[in-house]
Amino acid sequence: MFDDFQEIFSTLRKNKLRTFLTGFSMAWGIFMLIVLLGAGNGIRNGILFNFADMATNFVKLWPGRTAQPYEGLQAGRRVKLDSTERPFLEEQFNQVYNVSPLISRRGPNFYHGDDYAPGVLQGVLPGYQNVEAVEIRAGNGRFINEADIQQARKVIVLHSRTAGLLFKDKNPLGAYINYDKVMYKVVGVYHDSNMSQNPNSCIPLTTAQLIYNPENGYSQVAMLLDGLETKAQNESFETDIRAALGRKHRFDKEDRSAVYLYNVAREFLQFKGIFNGITLFVWIIGLGTLIAGVVGISNIMLITVKERTKEFGIRKAIGATPGTILRLVMTECLMITAFFGYIGMLAGIGVTELLNHVMGPAQAPTSQEDLVLFTNPTVEPYIILTATLVLIIAGLLAGYLPARRAVQVKPIEALRYE
Repeated sequence: MFDDFQEIFSTLRKNKLRTFLTGFSMAWGIFMLIVLLGAGNGIRNGILFNFADMATNFVKLWPGRTAQPYEGLQAGRRVKLDSTERPFLEEQFNQVYNVSPLISRRGPNFYHGDDYAPGVLQGVLPGYQNVEAVEIRAGNGRFINEADIQQARKVIVLHSRTAGLLFKDKNPLGAYINYDKVMYKVVGVYHDSNMSQNPNSCIPLTTAQLIYNPENGYSQVAMLLDGLETKAQNESFETDIRAALGRKHRFDKEDRSAVYLYNVAREFLQFKGIFNGITLFVWIIGLGTLIAGVVGISNIMLITVKERTKEFGIRKAIGATPGTILRLVMTECLMITAFFGYIGMLAGIGVTELLNHVMGPAQAPTSQEDLVLFTNPTVEPYIILTATLVLIIAGLLAGYLPARRAVQVKPIEALRYE
C-alpha cells in the first residue's frame, strides 16, 4: 500500500496541470454551492430576524378620522375605539383571539432620583405579552397580571434599556419611578431586540385609562389571528373587518383613513414568498454549479485514463492484474477529489463567515424601524457533506468506467494505443 501511495504522488507531481484542473473542478463546485446557499440563507434569516420579537399572526388597528362623508355625517369625524371593541371583534370573527387594547403616552421622561430615561408608556392587558413576544428572564420579576388590571394598580414593567439608564447596576424590582408626576412600583423588567431610542414600558390598561385617557378611547387594538394561512385569506379578512368596523362606527368601508390597519400576518406571508423564491433560485444556480463540477471532473478523468492506456498495457505486460491497476486509479482519484473537496469546503465556509462578520448581527439596526437584511449565512452540514460526497462519487465513477474498459484491452493492443 505504501508503494501505491508513493507511485500516486509521483504521478501527481509529473502531471501538475491535470491534477490542478481535476481538483479545481471539485473545489469550485463545493465552494460555489456553499456560498450561494449561505447567501440565500443569510437573506432568509435576516427577514425572519425582523419578526423575532413579535407574533407573526397579529393585526393592529389605529383610530383615525373619516375622509369621506357617510349617511349624512360629514368627513373629518374622529373614530373612537373603546371597551366594546374586544367583545365585538371576538363575536364577529372566529379567527380573532387574544384581543389586546393599548393606550400609549409619549413625551414625559421616566425619573428615578436624579436619573431619567426617555420612553413610551403603554397601558396593556396581560395578553399583550403574547402579541409582542415580551421576554421576562429569570430573576427579573413578572409581567402585568389580572390582579393589576382588576385593581388598577400603579405598577410598571420597564424595558431593560430604560431600567439600565434609571438604575445602572442596581436591582430595580420593588423600587418606585416617577412618570408625569405619578409614582409606579417596578414589578418586572423585560427584554427584546427593540433598539428604539424610546422603548415601551408597560402599566395596567385600567390604570392608564383612569389617569391618562378617561374618555379618548384606545390608542391601538391588537389581536391574534388563527386559520389565515394564505395571502387571499388575509386580504379577505381585512376587507371584512373594515366593513364590520364601518357598520359599527358609521364610516365607509373603503375609507382607509377612518381606521388604519397593519396586518403582520399578510406581510410575513409576502416576505416568505420572496425568500422562498430566492431560495429556489439559489438552489437552481447551486445545483447547476455542482453539475458543472461533476462534468468537469468526468471529462478530465476520461482524458486522464485515455492518456494512460499505454501505461496500463505496460503494467499488464509485466504482470500487474486489472484489479491492481483499477485500485491504483481509484485511489488516485479519491485522493484528489477528497483533498480538493475539503479545500473547497473550507473556502466556502470561510467566505460565509466573513459575510456574517461584515453584514451579520454586529451590524445591528440602530432603531426599531431599521430592517436587518442579512444575518447568519449558515448552510446545514448535511448539505455540505452530501454535495461533497456526490462530487467524490462522480469523480470515482468518471475514473472507474473508462479505466475498467482500458484495463480490459490486451497488452499488445494497449501498447499500440495513441
